[in-house]
Amino acid sequence: MTAILISGPASEPVSLVEMKAYLRIDDSNEEALITSLITAARLHVETHLSIATLTQSWSIFLDDWPSSSQVEIPISPLISVDLVNLYDEAGAATLLDAENYYIETASRVPRLVRTGTGIWPKPERKASGIEMQITVGYGPAADDVPQNLRQAIMILVAHWFENRELVSLTDNPIMVPETVSALLHAFRRARVI
Repeated sequence: MTAILISGPASEPVSLVEMKAYLRIDDSNEEALITSLITAARLHVETHLSIATLTQSWSIFLDDWPSSSQVEIPISPLISVDLVNLYDEAGAATLLDAENYYIETASRVPRLVRTGTGIWPKPERKASGIEMQITVGYGPAADDVPQNLRQAIMILVAHWFENRELVSLTDNPIMVPETVSALLHAFRRARVI
C-alpha cells in the first residue's frame, strides 16, 4: 500500500501568531524558522499517529485487493472516499461503482467494505492497480483539530526552537519531550498481535 499526498492543508493547526505568543517572541527575526518548525511538528504528529490534522486529499494505491471483504484505510479521520479506480495494463482507469462498497468509520481504523457476497473486481495492472482517492482530517480550520494535538505541536515546536543543534541518540535519547508523547497517547491506534 502506498499513500501519496494530492493536496495538503491550506493552513497549519497552530498559527505563527499563536506560536510566537507561546514562545514569548515579539520581533519578526525568527518567523521563517518558527513557520518551518510548525510544519515539521505537524508532519511529525501526523506521521507518528497515521492521521491528518487538517483537511487533506490523498491517493492510496494497492497492488491487489486483500483476501478479506475490507480494506483498511491507513490515514484517519476519514471524511470521504472520493473515488476508487481500477487500472488496466495501459494505465487507463475504470471507476469502481460506489454500489460495490461502503465506508465504515465507527472503528478506530476506517475501512472500505465490499457490499454483498461477491468478489472485488480485479485490476489488470499488477503494480498499483487500485487507487482510492480519499479526503481526511478533522476539518479545514485550526479549531477543528483536537486541543491535545495542537498542544503537542506547540510543545514540540518550542522544544526544537530551544534545541537547534544536531544531536545523536547517544547525546539525547529523548528526541521528543515526554509531554508530547503523553498528549498523543490517546490518539494512537491500538495494535493487536
